[in-house]
Amino acid sequence: MPEDRIDELEIKLAFQDDTIEALNNVITEQDKRIKLLEDAVRQLYTEVKERGDQDGAGIENFDPAHELPPHY
Repeated sequence: MPEDRIDELEIKLAFQDDTIEALNNVITEQDKRIKLLEDAVRQLYTEVKERGDQDGAGIENFDPAHELPPHY
């Protein structure tokens, strides 16, 4: 009887280990994607700022809340 409980605990532990490994893989992949997105946003910000400096508008004057979409 005690061996049955030990076997059951070992099975649960094995499933938990698999779940933790799977979650760790997902988190690692998401971290990589977040870093790529942050780099892309940083690059876009730099490009917008440079274009704004050339146009004289500057990124400081850009407010997306007051920008109308192209179809308006």
